Amino acid sequence: MRRLLNIIFAIIFSASAFAQLQVWKGGKVIYQKPVAEVDSMTFGDNNQYDDQMRNLDYLFDLDVLAEVKISVTLKDWNQFLENIYVLELKDAYVPAQFDFTKGTETWHRDSVGLRPRGNTSFRCAELSDVHQKNSSWQPAHFGVKFTEYASGERFFGMDRIIFKFFKDDHAFCREVFCYDLFRRFGVWSAPHVSYCRFSIYVEGDSKPVYLGVYAMIENPRNGWLDDRQKDGYIPDTNGNMWKCAINAELNNTDKSLMGLTDGITYELKTNKTALASAQNELCDFINGLKKYSDGSNNLKQWLETNVDVDLLLREMAVNVAVGGWDEYWVLCNNYFFYFDSNHKFYYIPFDYDNTLGTCNQSGNPGTQNPLYWGSRGEDRMLIKKVLSIKEYEDRYKAYLKEIVSDDELMSPDGAIARIKKWHAMISPYIANDTRTDDYMTTHYIEDVPGYWGWYGNYRLLSGAENGDGQNKETNFFKVKKKSIDAL
Repeated sequence: MRRLLNIIFAIIFSASAFAQLQVWKGGKVIYQKPVAEVDSMTFGDNNQYDDQMRNLDYLFDLDVLAEVKISVTLKDWNQFLENIYVLELKDAYVPAQFDFTKGTETWHRDSVGLRPRGNTSFRCAELSDVHQKNSSWQPAHFGVKFTEYASGERFFGMDRIIFKFFKDDHAFCREVFCYDLFRRFGVWSAPHVSYCRFSIYVEGDSKPVYLGVYAMIENPRNGWLDDRQKDGYIPDTNGNMWKCAINAELNNTDKSLMGLTDGITYELKTNKTALASAQNELCDFINGLKKYSDGSNNLKQWLETNVDVDLLLREMAVNVAVGGWDEYWVLCNNYFFYFDSNHKFYYIPFDYDNTLGTCNQSGNPGTQNPLYWGSRGEDRMLIKKVLSIKEYEDRYKAYLKEIVSDDELMSPDGAIARIKKWHAMISPYIANDTRTDDYMTTHYIEDVPGYWGWYGNYRLLSGAENGDGQNKETNFFKVKKKSIDAL
């Protein structure tokens, strides 16, 4: 029986006599809107309802600061705290409830999975082994999985969302800016992103704990596949998706590097019961990259058949424009890719918090030569082969110049205006969170890169147009444009 039988409609008249349409499920309001604004409604499966009534552009709306509240029983939250300190359990989920509020609309899920996230930034939100009402709290990353339990339902078609505090980013914008720029420039594989206010309510407390303004990020998995197929970017959703950790160079066919373990070089995220087949496909792809001579027509034909080349070139251009180094070209780290059933490769950018002037010793993020952002040798086989084709290198350079010249992309004026608009929206909600003061976070917006970076004088909203981000305050966007214009 379709879920329609579980939904109750109610027309509620407020004191001001304005009619409100409410949709209830499981004793909770899952949709509310003034009757005058509703033309028609169609209901079937609840996942279809989310997909038809709203899309990811609605959910990830950078013009609105939504609210997210996670509610957890005392027992389950204590289990969450216990799991953090057990290596085998630190990624385990506990049951929770999920509320998403945008304007006057609230969407609810009764049964979601909640877990901590993070590598170098992994930490516990509550500074206690067991929940206490007077505990200190700090921002921490979280993952929500809507389909972890049998009763769970996807949310706007998605099975997972990531919630990240702005670690090391006192400007509260770097990862948001990058994912938004990827999507503005046609990198459809990039995750959707928006801001939200994030709170946790533990059963028995007088009120939720407000952890602050977070980035809400689409997690590439089954929901990503369904969304991209629906929009016509990929032909199917039954292929193999891999998550890549450091040293994922795409030049080594050692199958011991390809597995199901978190942190392995290539971690299979779909079709986990068919690991051997997925390993063979990845090895075939790597061998294919090596097969043809650099710059040859045979290589170009192979790339056109086996790689979404334009997607990759657009991704490379945005990555270099924003100064991304914790990715494939520099560290061979923090990226996904997907093979469709025809074995075609699609690059998926991921984890862009350390950008826009925050960089380690790998090179100056503003002045480094964009044609040699990282190695172009055997240790970066995909970059080596693609840029050996002159047509592709020329297109990559043209994309870079387009990005830094367009106000809707990353011209200095356009980028600065966009960040200031976001700051105006989020700044009232930063000073009143419950975070502890530490090197990762602040209670105010500050235009500086990460404290540990090698180029601490890069600025986003001010600074000179000449410089290197070390000896004087230098505007990252202006220096980057000058570097790219010189190509």
